[in-house]
Amino acid sequence: MNHLAPPALRTVAGALEASAVRGPVLAHEHLVLDLDRAGDGAAVLDAEHHTPAVTAELSNLREEFGLCLVVELTCRGMGRDVRALARTARESGVAVVAATGWYYEPFHTPEIETHDVDALTEVLVREIEDGIDGSGIRPGVIGEIGSHGDVPTAAEAKVVRAGARAALATGLSVATHAQLGRGGLAQLELLTGEGLPAHRVSVGHQDLLDDPGVHRELAASGAYVAFDTVGKAAYRSDGARLRLLLALLEAGHADRALLSCDISRHGYLRGEGGQGYGHLFTDFLPRLRAAGADDDLIDLLTRRNPLRFLTGATVEEN
Repeated sequence: MNHLAPPALRTVAGALEASAVRGPVLAHEHLVLDLDRAGDGAAVLDAEHHTPAVTAELSNLREEFGLCLVVELTCRGMGRDVRALARTARESGVAVVAATGWYYEPFHTPEIETHDVDALTEVLVREIEDGIDGSGIRPGVIGEIGSHGDVPTAAEAKVVRAGARAALATGLSVATHAQLGRGGLAQLELLTGEGLPAHRVSVGHQDLLDDPGVHRELAASGAYVAFDTVGKAAYRSDGARLRLLLALLEAGHADRALLSCDISRHGYLRGEGGQGYGHLFTDFLPRLRAAGADDDLIDLLTRRNPLRFLTGATVEEN
C-alpha cells in the first residue's frame, strides 16, 4: 500500500502543483449533480441547463475574490459528469478536482449490494488510476463518502471501508458526508480502523451539528472538520455556524477547519435568487473578519487547510 500523497493535485485538466494555488479554495461543492428523488427536479444541477450559470458564477468569483480551485464531490450515483466539469474549469479559469466514491445509502448504486469491500475498493482504484467513464479524467479525492444516523448502516460501512482502502492504495484523501452532521466520529473510526491516517479525512457537514465537543474531538484526532453548508439557512443560520466555528478556533484547531457552501440544487444559484457559490466570500467571511479573523487566518481556512487536506501535507510542511 502507498501511504504517500500524490506529488500534485489531480484536477480535471491534469496535474496542478499545490504551490500554484495562490487564492481561495471551495472545499466541498457540486457543479453538476442529480439527487432528484421527488421528481420535481429541484435537487439538480444539469449540465445542459445550469452549467452556463455555474461557470459564470465561478468566473466572477475568480475575478473578484481570486477563487482558484473547487473540490467537486459529486460521486457515483449522484449524477456525476466529469466532462461537464472539464468544460466548466476550462471556461471559468477555476481548477476543479473531481471525485470518486459513493454517497449515503439511498443513493447507492447496485454494486454496493453485490460487491464486498475488496471488490468495491477495486472499483475506486480503477477509476483513480484509469479515469472516470472512459474520459481519461482522474479523480483527485475520494468522496463524498456517505452515511446517515449516528452509525453507518452495513452497506454504508462497506463503502467507508472501501474508501479508506482505496485512499491508502492511491494516496488520495477521503471527504465524507455525515447526514445533518451526525455520525462523524463513527465514520472516522471506520476509516482509521483501516489504517488511513486521520489527517487524510475531512468529516462533512459539521456546521449542521451543534456539538462543539464532537468538533474538538474530530480535530484533536487530526481529521479536518468541514463547515461546508455555509449559507444554507433552511438547515442552520450562519450566525450559529459562526458560533460553532469560533468555538473550534478558540480551542486551538484553526488548522483543522474547512469552509464551503455545498451548492446542491439549481435554486441555490445566484441567477435563481439563491446564495450562490460566493456566499462564503460575500457574507460569511466578512462576519468572521468582524469577529476578529485576520488575513492569515482567512488564508489558512480557505487555502492552506484544503490544500493540506488534498495532498496530505502536515502543518509543518505547509
